[in-house]
Amino acid sequence: MSNECWKCGEPAVIHRKYEGKSWCSEHFKQQFESLVKKTIRKEQLFENDDKVCVALSGGMDSSALLILLSELFDDWPNADLFALAIDEGIEGYRDESLAIAEKLCDRLDLNLHIASFKETFGKTLDDIMNDKEYGCTYCGVLRRWVLNKKSRELGATKLATGHNMDDELQSIFMNYLRGNMNRMIRLGAKPAVLQNNKFVPRVKPFRNTPEREIALYGRIRDIELHQTECPYVENSLRFDVRDFLNEMETKRPSTKYTALRAFDKILPILEEKFSAEDPCVGECNVCGEITSGEVCKTCELRERI
Repeated sequence: MSNECWKCGEPAVIHRKYEGKSWCSEHFKQQFESLVKKTIRKEQLFENDDKVCVALSGGMDSSALLILLSELFDDWPNADLFALAIDEGIEGYRDESLAIAEKLCDRLDLNLHIASFKETFGKTLDDIMNDKEYGCTYCGVLRRWVLNKKSRELGATKLATGHNMDDELQSIFMNYLRGNMNRMIRLGAKPAVLQNNKFVPRVKPFRNTPEREIALYGRIRDIELHQTECPYVENSLRFDVRDFLNEMETKRPSTKYTALRAFDKILPILEEKFSAEDPCVGECNVCGEITSGEVCKTCELRERI
């Protein structure tokens, strides 16, 4: 391992075992941004007149994405960019991350909109979890519902999330282990768009970028790090898959890249095979939001709450 940047000889901040090269902070930053822009171009994630909502949690991934997109959109005068944060009402956790999100949006001179569980559902997640288990299950379903509804009401044409390579690979392996092939075809940097005008298309510019490299980029860009862990995080299948993939990457560098590229090759085949079996999307009989059944999952959970 070299302690010097292979390109300029300056002190290195990272050594990528999967490519056998070390990088200084400046050249790492340049290459990081170049690779993300390549994903955006190749997948055609944005149009010049898009109104893009970034799902901002205050964490490193979404914060780094907001900074990078804010600079990219400077060259797109007809495009608009803003952030949306969800306040689940987790005392000692979400208030801290929201403060970080607000400071970042002030720094970038971008609008930040905040939607809360309390205003939307009448209860915070803390209230809900007093009587319920499975915090991530409730939180994930309710968050996705609010993100889609609120971003649509704000006029967004795209909803950009900070999902990274590690997140994507974990989802691929989890769906495979569960035998859920229909969900596999919804993965990718630009997942298939549901044919319903109430659905805001998701895009994932960091989909081909490792989590650890986003963390390093964030430090280089002086992004404040929210280090408190959510008290409702579960030791679920995702954690087991994460640990397995990290162990394989340590033993055999480039495993993650190889696995993701392999999935990309079979994704068109999966789409052709299973798209016909994917449930048709309609509107919930209760709330009117999109669902594949008569009642959406959010309304089912609200009934239990």
